[in-house]
This record gives sequence, C-alpha cells and structure tokens, in this order.
Amino acid sequence: MRDISHAQRLLVGHGALVLLAAFVIGFGFLFYLIGEIRLWPFPGSIQYQMPGTYDAWRMAHMEGIITGFVLWITASIIPILRLTEKTARRVALAMITTAWTFTVASTMDPLFENSRGIVIKEDMPLTNFIAFNLFVVGILAVTWVMILTIKRCLFDKDEQTSTATEPQRASAQTTAY
Repeated sequence: MRDISHAQRLLVGHGALVLLAAFVIGFGFLFYLIGEIRLWPFPGSIQYQMPGTYDAWRMAHMEGIITGFVLWITASIIPILRLTEKTARRVALAMITTAWTFTVASTMDPLFENSRGIVIKEDMPLTNFIAFNLFVVGILAVTWVMILTIKRCLFDKDEQTSTATEPQRASAQTTAY
C-alpha cells in the first residue's frame, strides 16, 4: 500500500508543479494582453509585446491548469482501480508524462512561430516538430491509462472489483473454512 500512496503523492506533487507552471504561463498571457511586462504594484514596466496570439496563450495557460487538476483527480481514483503497487506507479508516471508533455508542447505555440505541433510539414520549424512529438508521447501515455482504466472498471470481474465492501469480504473469508 505504501507505493500506491507514493504514486498518489507523486500525482499530487506534480499536479501542483504543473499548476504552478500554468501560473507562470498566465503571466506571459497577461503580458501579451497588456502589451508590456508590468508587475503591479512594482513601479515601472518593460515595453515589449510578447509573441504569439490570444488563442495560443490561452491554450497554453489552460492546458497547464487542466492537466494539473487531472493529476489530482487521477490521484483520487487510483484506489478505485485496485492496481498493484507497480501498476499504480506506472499509471502515475504515465499521467505525469502526459501533463508535462501537453503543457510544454502547448507553450511552444505562443513562444515560437508556427509551432502548434498539430501537423508536421517540411517548411515548419524545429519547434513545431518538438511540440508534435511531445503531444504524441502524451497521447500514447494517456491512451494506455484510459485503456487500463476501462479494463479494470468495466471488464475485470475478480473479487477485488466486486461490489462487496471490505468488511463484507473480511466477514465472508473468516466464516468460510
């Protein structure tokens, strides 16, 4: 049980880090919107228009927020899946990988021109290729977790996933010789 708790702690900790990254990205979004770098209540500003578009900054900011919260949700459902310690750790690492790859890939679009990572074309910059491959890694990881979750919740019929509560199972095991 210790490793499952460890997997949950990893998910919660990385969820907080991804949310913190979203907070920092949100400052980039704010600076884009106001057309300068200004940290109120500190005096002064730097006259600089952040690159990118409104949609690209919003997507990068929201990607971090959403994936950070998804890590917290995953931490809360791990016990429901009744995974082995090793599998719980793998699920945690897959979801953490997904959160970071999606957040970093989404952040490349506002920072680098033509770097949405949606398609690879010959005339696209290296940053687009990197973003695309980050998305692929994240998609593969989250797909594996979704397939595992569907299997465990909808198709496994073992004793661990039955509707009996823990006290009912314990009672049944002590009375049956």
